[in-house]
Amino acid sequence: MPETIPLAIVGCGGMGHRHMYGLAELKRAGLSPFTLVGACDPDAGNANTLADEAADLLGQRPVVAGSLEALAVATDVAAIDLTTTPRYHHTVAVEAFERGWHVMSEKPLGLTARACALMVRSAAQHGKVLSTAENYRRDPINRLGKALLDAGVIGDPRLMLHHTMGGADGMLISVWRHQKDGSGVLLDVGVHFADILEFYLGPAATVFAQTRLHEKTRRNPNAGKQATKGGGIYERWQKDMPAEFAATADDAGYSTMLFESGAVVSYIEDHASRGEGMWKRAIFGSRGSMDLPGDRSGRRLTVHLPGQEAQNGASLLDLVPEFRLDDATAALFGGDRLFDYSFEFTETDRKLIAVEYADFGLAIQGQSGRPEVDGVQGARSVAIAYAWMESQVAGRAVTVDEVLNDQTNAYQAEINDSLGL
Repeated sequence: MPETIPLAIVGCGGMGHRHMYGLAELKRAGLSPFTLVGACDPDAGNANTLADEAADLLGQRPVVAGSLEALAVATDVAAIDLTTTPRYHHTVAVEAFERGWHVMSEKPLGLTARACALMVRSAAQHGKVLSTAENYRRDPINRLGKALLDAGVIGDPRLMLHHTMGGADGMLISVWRHQKDGSGVLLDVGVHFADILEFYLGPAATVFAQTRLHEKTRRNPNAGKQATKGGGIYERWQKDMPAEFAATADDAGYSTMLFESGAVVSYIEDHASRGEGMWKRAIFGSRGSMDLPGDRSGRRLTVHLPGQEAQNGASLLDLVPEFRLDDATAALFGGDRLFDYSFEFTETDRKLIAVEYADFGLAIQGQSGRPEVDGVQGARSVAIAYAWMESQVAGRAVTVDEVLNDQTNAYQAEINDSLGL
């Protein structure tokens, strides 16, 4: 391998910019194995904006290209960070593998289980790394929670609750996240949570779910407005999106899930509820329970054991004396044994993306075997998210394997047709 890995960001919208900020964060920590050589997007304005910001943050302006072919002509590339909208993940990834490039793909890995399978097969065929850019499990608090669970502090897990509700009829970031053939919120957000469930409990086995499309019209409060100073990264694009639009993807799921370990999960993901919002993630075991905070919040988790005061401070670390964060996370978050942290959300976001990049780099360099969240795991998260919707269509419990292996795909059928798969 060269001294640094020549990398291009492919897809230079909001997510592409967020990833570039993460790459800059990793460089500031002195840990980046990458040189950003390309900004690739058919929208030249997006690509040039990212390239300009990269010049300021990374000290070198990447070349701008409108296609992978143009990118390959303009510069040497060894890896791409794939941050297009999900409809294009499988086609871009397969072309990249055919060109001999490694790929880190944003989630969802592919738009359907069938698209994911194409990506996984192509990576294996060409002997290249396929990494899924999954950030929630990399949160130091989730790392601590996993260490406590693995140490048996609350015993064998019996029940996990994951309940999140809110959103009403507001647009979640962008229009495509509410379109069935673009992703849909139960997929776009759900793959994060599917990964977290398997991170804590191991492989999911079966899913029985009810899903709904509650809010058929979504509203964009930033339509026609100029982006505010210090506003969110997506405002520059939201102002040009419609004020109202029809939603076509299910926006709420209510599920009971069984895991291979025997643990049960009560899962609610409702992006259309009104009134009081809800967040609850907890694991109940044979010895006690653990309340887990929202991802990327830095808040403390709490352990409850019979006859003892609840623990949510430094005493948690005494329960797992061997717990250590990986080198990149420790350097970025300021310690290898953390039970909380305090950063602005945007800083936390770019730190966790930096950790994704560090893991990707180690896999390319052959130092870690494979990425922690590889293509297979990313495909499993997509299968779990669709299992909720396939269960609704089938009117029965479905197995994760039958969705993963594309045997049960009625909900995905018209999406696959639109992709030509």
